[in-house]
Amino acid sequence: MEAQLAVFADEDDPRLSPRMRLLVEDLRAEWRSLDERIAAFDAEFVAMAREDEAARRLATIPGVGVINATALVAAVGDARSFGRGRDLAAWLGLTPRQATTGGKPRLLGISKRGNRYLRANLIHGARAVLPRIMTQDTPLGRWVRNLSERTHKNVVVVALAAKLARIAWAVLRKEHGFDPAIAAA
Repeated sequence: MEAQLAVFADEDDPRLSPRMRLLVEDLRAEWRSLDERIAAFDAEFVAMAREDEAARRLATIPGVGVINATALVAAVGDARSFGRGRDLAAWLGLTPRQATTGGKPRLLGISKRGNRYLRANLIHGARAVLPRIMTQDTPLGRWVRNLSERTHKNVVVVALAAKLARIAWAVLRKEHGFDPAIAAA
């Protein structure tokens, strides 16, 4: 890959025609323009998150950044439409489906129903914050370590994402930010 990039960088390289150089430079200019637009949108999200009290409180949760906070506020609002945190996690598709035969329930994979964007973002946030949480001596850290000893890492990530959704529900319902005592529940 670096050899190809070196060819494009060297203006005197005879392997590229002037037309090809012009096309590559046009693509580079378009790429720079897209980078600038993305940076402007990122700045807009940060400004929105700073102005909105609920988004500021959500951003205090580990694994929930500016994008997750603004998306949760936009999709969920004040979370009063959900009776409990598990209902929000189920709405996002982060809880296991259940199959019952003979009165014995079996937990299957996550339902994957609900808002795909929020579910994927919470899972990415959980995956990013998992190593840091595992090193902490908090109720959430102990819960994650205990769970990781019993099951696969991907299951732990989704379970942590469901826990983050429950914490987000509590934060949206309360008037204060993230409290580690809430995470123990």
